[in-house]
Amino acid sequence: MDMKEFNKTIIDEFHANGGVVGGQFAGIPLLLLTTTGAKTGQTRVNPLAYMNHGDRHIIIASYAGAPTNPPWYYNLLSNPEVSVEMGSERFTARADVLDEPERTELYAKMVEIIPVFSEYQSKTTRVIPVVALTRSE
Repeated sequence: MDMKEFNKTIIDEFHANGGVVGGQFAGIPLLLLTTTGAKTGQTRVNPLAYMNHGDRHIIIASYAGAPTNPPWYYNLLSNPEVSVEMGSERFTARADVLDEPERTELYAKMVEIIPVFSEYQSKTTRVIPVVALTRSE
């Protein structure tokens, strides 16, 4: 199964169950991030694990430890106004890439909640970006 098909399955399950997804994502808080394509201008939806930090939602551009950042990361660099779905709620947010030392602190907190993020960092030499989503409505 390719990544597009894999994501579509998760997105469909997310919508069918009010934001709850099972399988390998059971118990992991997921949101749907809709970005505008940096090159195409088309909207793209990606299911992502997140954690709350104050009034922000934190996501990680891990791409499962791939050597490059995920396409959605480049989309939000070009177009930081994004749409977020959490449960049955949808809202507009601004995406901000975090600087050090906050990036490292929040990455470590995400590893505490979802340990696989530690594995992703060990697979790559790039510094995995951490992004804060701040509600703009």
